[in-house]
Amino acid sequence: MAKTQYLTSPPKITTMPPGVPYIIGNEAAERFSYYGMNSILTIFMTKYLLDKMGHLSAMQPANAEAWYHTFVTTLYFLPIFGAILADAVFGKFKVVLWLSIVYCGGHFTLALMGSPVAHAIEPRYLLAIGLFMIAMGAGGIKPCVSTNVGDQFGESNKHLLTRVFNWFYFSINAGSALSTLLIPWLLEPGSIWDWLKNMLPASVSGFLVSPKLHSPDVAFGLPGIFMVIATIFFWSGRKKFVHIPPVGLRPYTREIFNKETGKILLNILLPVPFVAIFWALWQQNFSSWIVQAESMDRHLFGVEWLSSQIQTVNPIFILIMLPLFSYWLYPFVEKFVALTPLRKMGTGLFVTAASFFIIAVIQTRIDAGEHPNVIWQIWAFVVLTAGETLVSPTHLEFSYTQGPVKLKSLVMCTYLFAVSLGNLFTAAVNFFIQNPDGSLKLQGTSYFMFFVWVMLGTAVVFALVTPFYRGRTYLQDQTEVIGEAEPSVGFAVQPEA
Repeated sequence: MAKTQYLTSPPKITTMPPGVPYIIGNEAAERFSYYGMNSILTIFMTKYLLDKMGHLSAMQPANAEAWYHTFVTTLYFLPIFGAILADAVFGKFKVVLWLSIVYCGGHFTLALMGSPVAHAIEPRYLLAIGLFMIAMGAGGIKPCVSTNVGDQFGESNKHLLTRVFNWFYFSINAGSALSTLLIPWLLEPGSIWDWLKNMLPASVSGFLVSPKLHSPDVAFGLPGIFMVIATIFFWSGRKKFVHIPPVGLRPYTREIFNKETGKILLNILLPVPFVAIFWALWQQNFSSWIVQAESMDRHLFGVEWLSSQIQTVNPIFILIMLPLFSYWLYPFVEKFVALTPLRKMGTGLFVTAASFFIIAVIQTRIDAGEHPNVIWQIWAFVVLTAGETLVSPTHLEFSYTQGPVKLKSLVMCTYLFAVSLGNLFTAAVNFFIQNPDGSLKLQGTSYFMFFVWVMLGTAVVFALVTPFYRGRTYLQDQTEVIGEAEPSVGFAVQPEA
């Protein structure tokens, strides 16, 4: 049988590329697996982590937050290695496929903490090994998956690029919304099960069985199953994708150290330290915000929600705000002022500071002995999500379009490095504030206000620096396709007017 020939450059079509549905489907399943695990990690370390003898061995909140952000720092730093392997040696498809298998192994290693294996191997070791494998897998494929989206487009359909990156971000949040709602119930089921039993007919509710209490094998295992699904979905689209060939290690090295490339890379790095502070704040909805929610009244709509479930509103709000901003807010603002990517990001930094100010106000009430309703934290999520909508998908598209063609995956690492740098900052703060006697240098309202002032200062400096940016857009070259182009299947958006 003849070896399958893959398309190595975008076809000249004006419609959505045929490989996009497989990329979007893979991303939705992969994000379900990652955010499902991510949603319970801090609460697991602070409430349910055991030792080898089965005794509770939980971490203090500040320590758990520090190690959580260290994990995220590592995960978002490793993409640089995945990018080099993808662009220079193996190509994006092989790197994504192989590292996805490592990724699956990491999830299933975490699931072993709820199995008899945890009595033979210290659960903290299983936690560390599993998280490192997930960091390798998720981190390694990150620059490849997002650049693989852009690789499907050329001049004739570049008008769809902004919209497809929004759909790509939409799939991320669709997967995370479902997982952050479901997975916490599998770790620590709450009153929702009794509520469901009361709502359903007796003939049905009798079959509704709560998951086993405190069950990391189930809670960490289900994300692993979804990662397997994501890997299979990606493999299934191999004949639909544009496979940009690797350029080779020697030409790749020459390209990196080319004087002109150096100038481009320095330009692209301009937003990174500023966007990093955005991520230093945003990522805390998985750590300090969860810890805060533990002290709040979480009754809403007749249900007492788990503290690790409140973050579900973030992807839900993203699903609302992405089309709202793209189809209404941005066109409206464009009537009065040119809305460049850097202006969007700068505005998002100020908005993010406002979200943390709301959190600081909530914490002031908690410090005074009150138990404010969680609806106040949800309002903070509305503001945080508005900031995210302005910053994250904008920086994602910015990083892709400003990168030279041969270095797309590496340049995408500038977006991911911002996330790593931000989490490194938050981890360092949380390690630094811990005193030997167990007390904290920063706690309560003062902790959150520290980040408010850091974010405001960052936003002001960003506004002063960005007028000096000069960039250029780079897209993949196209080749003629013999015969009729294959139509886009399973994914449709209207082209821009």
